[in-house]
Amino acid sequence: MEKLSIQEEEAMQLIWKNSGGFVKELLDSMPDPKIPYTTLASTLKNLERKGFVKSVKYANAYRYEPVVSDQEYKRGFMNGFVSEYFRNSYKELVSFFAKEEKISAHELKEIIKMIDEQDKD
Repeated sequence: MEKLSIQEEEAMQLIWKNSGGFVKELLDSMPDPKIPYTTLASTLKNLERKGFVKSVKYANAYRYEPVVSDQEYKRGFMNGFVSEYFRNSYKELVSFFAKEEKISAHELKEIIKMIDEQDKD
């Protein structure tokens, strides 16, 4: 899955949070400082071209709806990230964060517990 620019990711966050919307609605739900209307409209058109959103025409305006869910994007992004930076090893990823002291032993135990519970299902 293609990695989005920061601006595109921010627009997708608005789409996911609002379950879609018109440019004006999305702009209104955006925190300050807001980007210009035309910038958001252009970003949404790019996202449509890339297949992340679809537009549905209502009278003379377009409503943008997600085609890719936030979970699908996260999964694709993380798979690419782990593949590119950690030789496709989640063990190396976790090891990196442990060495950098970005994850605690308690958090690791919680992760192991979650994995054990998934294995039972």
